[in-house]
Amino acid sequence: MSHVSHHAGRARVATLLVCLLFTVPGIVKADQEPPAPLATPCQESIPELYNRVSLSVVSVEAASINLRDVGDRVSRVAGSGVIVDRSGLIVTNSHVVFGRRAVSVTLDDGTMLPASLVGADPVFDVALIRIPPPATGTLPVARLGDSDHVVVGEEVLTIGNPFALEQTLTRGIVSAINRILPNTPLSLMEPLIQTDASINPGSSGGPLINRCGEVIGITTAILPEAQNIGFAVPINLVKEVMPLLIASGRVVRPWLGVQGQLVVPVLKELLRIPLEDGFLVEVVEPGSPAEQQGIAGGKLDLTVGGHSVLLGGDIITVMNGVAVDTPEKLEQVLRSLKVGATVRMTVFRDEKLRQLEVVVTERPFLPGDILARQSVAPLAGSGLSVTAEPSGRFRFAF
Repeated sequence: MSHVSHHAGRARVATLLVCLLFTVPGIVKADQEPPAPLATPCQESIPELYNRVSLSVVSVEAASINLRDVGDRVSRVAGSGVIVDRSGLIVTNSHVVFGRRAVSVTLDDGTMLPASLVGADPVFDVALIRIPPPATGTLPVARLGDSDHVVVGEEVLTIGNPFALEQTLTRGIVSAINRILPNTPLSLMEPLIQTDASINPGSSGGPLINRCGEVIGITTAILPEAQNIGFAVPINLVKEVMPLLIASGRVVRPWLGVQGQLVVPVLKELLRIPLEDGFLVEVVEPGSPAEQQGIAGGKLDLTVGGHSVLLGGDIITVMNGVAVDTPEKLEQVLRSLKVGATVRMTVFRDEKLRQLEVVVTERPFLPGDILARQSVAPLAGSGLSVTAEPSGRFRFAF
């Protein structure tokens, strides 16, 4: 498929120099013109900022194979990305390229290049792909900012390729920071930047930039039934993930293979049955270390007062000598887990306490990691949508 860049033949606008006339008593004479300070990128107009930053924004396309669809086994998805290194390294979303085939990148000038997957993390929805560097000249590179300094109300812009419309600029503000998507287990929470700048399918993987032209996030998700509620992965989180993806192609996470929630006092009060304090196992992943050691999940699904719980599973009361009866204690234990280590735990089952030892393995890519981010429409798809549904508090997956 051919592409036509909207920037072909476009005149490049030089950086605007702003001259501030001022007089400093005792330093500047009346007949002497004060020096004109150089403009910073933060003083650029939005058109100038777009002309500069959009050079590093690319269109990403890939083929997806669906063997179960006899009529149309090959579909195409489109997304965006941003060049972060002159060697050809590009940041995009995992759901745009992970598990895809024939990934290609179209540069701002219309050049189409094949891309290879460097690494992907479906959990945080971050991926790195690489294109060959040009034989002559250098690739334009975006400047990465500091998302820890982002504040609510700050003006931001996005550049992407929504619905295959190349190099589209949208404008808005930071609506919230440290936003957690609904139904995300506490142990896998990702604090996102919320913005009202329009994000549409095909914009996924493009940069969220501040008024200095620095990338402060990578756009990743929208609430489909809302009015301009979109989310971006903070760039500082991307910076942490990038070395791991380059080194091993993935983010290594310790894994036992259980999901559930803490037995909190409100749960006891709602159910009015005796429950041991600890972590109530609701789901055990097939083939996981927990399943191999016979840890049991829940069997009876109940909803009481809007609080859902799957009863009948084991209750883990102690892990490595720590009573896991509060979110803080459970998080403390989870942070200490290492792949290959043995976890000693006390499990409450059938009104008896049992001692188990479980060897921690690396968390694999789970079906939910990929299915949740599959394209909802060919070619123009790749936009991840999430549903704002209430979920039980203190749910964990590890």
